[in-house]
Amino acid sequence: MNIITVGIDLAKNVFAVHGVDDNGKAVLVKPKVSREHLLPLLVQLPPCVIGMEACSGAHHWARLFRQNGHTVKLMAPKFVTPYRMSGKRGKNDAADAAAICEAVTRPNMRFVPIKEEHQQIILCLHRTRQGFVEERTATYNRLRGLISEFGVILPQKVACLRREIGAHLEDLPGYASQCIIDLLAHADGLDVRIGEYDRIIAKAAKDDARSKRLMERPGIGPVSASALLASIGGGHDFKNGRQVAAWIGLTPGQYSSGGKARLGRITKAGDPYLRSLLVMGARAVLAGLGDKQDGFSRWARSLQERRGYWKAVIAIAAKNARLAWAVLKYGEDFRLNPSAA
Repeated sequence: MNIITVGIDLAKNVFAVHGVDDNGKAVLVKPKVSREHLLPLLVQLPPCVIGMEACSGAHHWARLFRQNGHTVKLMAPKFVTPYRMSGKRGKNDAADAAAICEAVTRPNMRFVPIKEEHQQIILCLHRTRQGFVEERTATYNRLRGLISEFGVILPQKVACLRREIGAHLEDLPGYASQCIIDLLAHADGLDVRIGEYDRIIAKAAKDDARSKRLMERPGIGPVSASALLASIGGGHDFKNGRQVAAWIGLTPGQYSSGGKARLGRITKAGDPYLRSLLVMGARAVLAGLGDKQDGFSRWARSLQERRGYWKAVIAIAAKNARLAWAVLKYGEDFRLNPSAA
């Protein structure tokens, strides 16, 4: 079999494989391949292009297949759907594998960079930390909602909430006070966990020379630097810094017609976690401007006065995304001078 392209529909235990030859004829159609038989099946094939959707486990399989001489390309699932011959009404694993096999050959297809193992380790830290942060927020919201049932309205700011709630605990009827005490203890435990992960991430960032260079930039701290490095890697999958800013969703959406360009709000595409880190960093930059007179501070202050607070925030975040790409792509060859940027 002269197989040149293979599409794999990934799953936890049962996979679908679809391979075609240089004439586009299907010569390898296996709708059900067990997990333990997938790698031996692909190893015996000559080097070919393997397409997969970027889903759970995709980067692990991509690294394994790449080690065996194959060229692996990952795609977002939404870009594969139009190539399914049976449309939305005939979705199954075999049809998905055939659609992936077709989509991976398209010349204008956009592919997802394959992450190395160390990148995924760092991202595991970030995802776990973010989960604890969301759980802490949900805990305080639950606490505020429960206590409001007894006529007690507390402020949204956590520090104010914890300061004022003690005066109301004795007035709560029955077991309500015990529930509130348990929720506060749970939030305290989450604070401890988040602090531990902050220290781990900060240590990992300080031990990496590239992260240390990113942290020279105003608005990029250890958490942002670590997340950018783990997500972008060496930056070789992007042609320029604007592609990175667009990938994160910090560029305006375009609604142009009849030769007239219309730019709207930012697209908010891509990873919301990275975007939120850069936006929060940009807000910290504006909050700490004060009377600073370096080039970057003067530019940020002038931008805020001319275009308003939020447009200045997005501009600083997008600028940091572009400069982060340049630092990761060119390394020591790129000279980063935050005071003049």
